[in-house]
Amino acid sequence: MTQTQALDILKTGGNVFLTGEPGAGKTYVINRYIDWLDAAEVSAAITASTGIAATHIGGMTIHSWSGIGVRDTLTPYDLDKIASTEKTVKRIKKAKVIVIDEVSMLDGKTLDMVNAVCKTVRQNPDSFGGLQVVFVGDFFQLPPVTKRGDIMRYAFDSIAWQEARPLICYLDEQHRQEDEMFLSLLQSIRKGSVEEDHFTLLSEQTDIGYENIEPTKLYTHNADVDAYNTEKLHSLKSSSRTFKMAGQGGRPLVENLVRNCLSPEVLELKEEAMVMCTKNNFEKGYVNGTLGRVIGFDQKEGWPLVRLTDGRTLKLEPVSWEVVEDGRVRASIDQVPLRLAWAITIHKSQGMSLDAAEIDLSRAFVYGQGYVALSRVRSLQGLKLSGMNPNALAVDPRVIRQDERFREESATAEETFTEMESSDIARMHEQFVTAVGGRLPTGEIQRQKPEARIAKESTYETTKRLLQEKKTLSEIVKERKLASNTVLSHVEDLLQSEQLVWGDIEHILPDNWSVIWPEIETAINKVGDEKLKPIFEYLDEKYDYELIRLGRCLWRLEQK
Repeated sequence: MTQTQALDILKTGGNVFLTGEPGAGKTYVINRYIDWLDAAEVSAAITASTGIAATHIGGMTIHSWSGIGVRDTLTPYDLDKIASTEKTVKRIKKAKVIVIDEVSMLDGKTLDMVNAVCKTVRQNPDSFGGLQVVFVGDFFQLPPVTKRGDIMRYAFDSIAWQEARPLICYLDEQHRQEDEMFLSLLQSIRKGSVEEDHFTLLSEQTDIGYENIEPTKLYTHNADVDAYNTEKLHSLKSSSRTFKMAGQGGRPLVENLVRNCLSPEVLELKEEAMVMCTKNNFEKGYVNGTLGRVIGFDQKEGWPLVRLTDGRTLKLEPVSWEVVEDGRVRASIDQVPLRLAWAITIHKSQGMSLDAAEIDLSRAFVYGQGYVALSRVRSLQGLKLSGMNPNALAVDPRVIRQDERFREESATAEETFTEMESSDIARMHEQFVTAVGGRLPTGEIQRQKPEARIAKESTYETTKRLLQEKKTLSEIVKERKLASNTVLSHVEDLLQSEQLVWGDIEHILPDNWSVIWPEIETAINKVGDEKLKPIFEYLDEKYDYELIRLGRCLWRLEQK
């Protein structure tokens, strides 16, 4: 199936599994779809199975979005607690579409939990509470990580998957691998038909076929990566420069971004250090996985100057990684988008396209690890193999069988849509958008970066600016043409995400706040802070909801 056909199917609003080999364009298609939804004013939740994948796509982990967190079971009590958490309920109810990227790494049990949460919160027994769910990924990639003793279930084995009954969009174009012989090898691995000739071909990859490129070493274990990078950096005689990451927003979200960013919190570089770009920036001419070498530092600002493998020299300045929800940046970190690149783990390489790699598969220990590593490079010329064990190229037989079914179902879907009139497909697009309260986009869709899908000042930023200008609540309500409770909900979120401090809003408090606050504090300590109504009733309706909301803001700040 082509990218255009898959995009047409996505726009009908049906549940979809978007899949294909590495380099087929899954990320490109899903980003185009998200841009289309944004233009149509349809709220989409952008999530992924892991923190690293969520960072790449500019969203949240599915665990955080759904409120399940680190739970591996979901009791009725857990479900009730999540369904009583205001912020989680708000985002789940607001969404019309949910995208789950890197679904291969999501255990089926977890997907069932997310399905249950969506049904409960949205009070809708349909699959995922009536949301359009878009799974994205490739089950030949790394499988879910489970606790010792637990039985791993792929997402496609879950009850949630069976209920969703997604249309399969199997992309068959190739935009990464340039070498027909290498492509044939990768396809043979996917079919489980690796033969002696393939091992012979790999055994011949003893050196990189490009000049002036030092390959990135891919290891299966973190310890090997850290030791090798440290050794190589310390061997350089030049003095080092350090670049520290800066973050803003809610502490848990910032910590999660830091933990899953491919650039380190403290980046130490020296001249001649081998580095890798950790983010896509097509305008500047680099992508996640672009290799280069530090040749110096900018004299004026001190940013690293990196000579890429194609001979170009770039000044790498800090960029942002963000968590964007409902068009609002909830948290962000800023760092120079580089990491030391003499070595990296196979796990962290997933999603990258490398110019050259030296791969050690002698200790490969899970299905898919060898395939993920090999499929990072574009051709055999960019591959050096330094170790191999007999099972390194093994893929799960269950995945092979399921992949055959996916291909068949995709071919059926492609045939069905090919036979339809374009006017009928367009009508389906319009019906979907209208049904979820959006408007069909007209004209060219603006393409936006995943981490900054909203170009204009967000509604929260506007409220923040007016508060910092010391506007009163009534002035903000009048200027923004919003209800006062809407503005106060902005205030609450801005305080919780640490984008405002209490001093920024003290001017909107009543003169007798010193009398009101102790009473509200006592009420919250008695009945809790989950909902406003019990506080209102405990105080015998003495204070209005606006004052109670402000009191809850202060109470929550003091709990941090």
